[in-house]
Amino acid sequence: MAKIKLTKNELKNQKDALKMYRRYLPTLTLKKQQLQAEIRGIEAEAEAVRRQKEELEQDFSAWISVFSEGAFPEGAVAVVEVRKGTGNIAGVEIPVFEGVDFRRGDYDLYAAPLWVDLAADYLERAIALDLRAGVLEEQVRLLRAELLSTAQRVNLFEKVKIPETEENIKKISVYMSDQQVSAVVRSKISKRKIAAQNAAASGKEGAPA
Repeated sequence: MAKIKLTKNELKNQKDALKMYRRYLPTLTLKKQQLQAEIRGIEAEAEAVRRQKEELEQDFSAWISVFSEGAFPEGAVAVVEVRKGTGNIAGVEIPVFEGVDFRRGDYDLYAAPLWVDLAADYLERAIALDLRAGVLEEQVRLLRAELLSTAQRVNLFEKVKIPETEENIKKISVYMSDQQVSAVVRSKISKRKIAAQNAAASGKEGAPA
């Protein structure tokens, strides 16, 4: 604990600091709870997206035997642009998946077997799900970083700053109270001495010559 001055000004500073900590702590605690809830929701969404991809792959596995009839054309599907926006959760800016644009390769639609188009459709859907899951994971990463920072501040206020400031206020208050008592005692002693001196002086003046 840092050394503090045992003065009225320092007492006021400590009381102001305590008031500030108590005012901000509920806000930080609420933000922590909001972040935790948002992270749980996004993780659940990401898990749902992964399940969609797994189900897609299971459906797609039925076509594997067909693929053996020929090679999937190279460059049949290419990502042109991944579209992302921005959102804000509890003051944290996060990326938002808005979609993905694809380009089909230059293969002969008439000469290529039907499964090529079907495979390209599956591939585009799988890529889109992968990209969406990736954006959700990035959201979780950013929110977890903010949650860690917020939780550290909550712990700092709860376990360090507030108890430390309360102890400082108590220490200064006790010291100032002791000083006041000491001042009163010194004042009474001084008054008694002065009274005794006055009485002695009066006795001398009244004594016969």
